[in-house]
Amino acid sequence: MPSLFRFLVFVGLIGGLAYIGVFALANFVKYQPREISVTVPADKFVKQPK
Repeated sequence: MPSLFRFLVFVGLIGGLAYIGVFALANFVKYQPREISVTVPADKFVKQPK
C-alpha cells in the first residue's frame, strides 16, 4: 500500500506542475497580433460539372 500512495503523490505532483506550466503560459506570455492575408486560387470558385 505505501508504494501505491507514493505513486499517487508522484502523479499528483507531475499533474500540478503541468497545470502550473499551462497557467503560466496562458497568463504571462503576451503575443503580438499579426495581420494575415491568404490568396485563394480562382479555380476554387468555379463549380465543377459532375
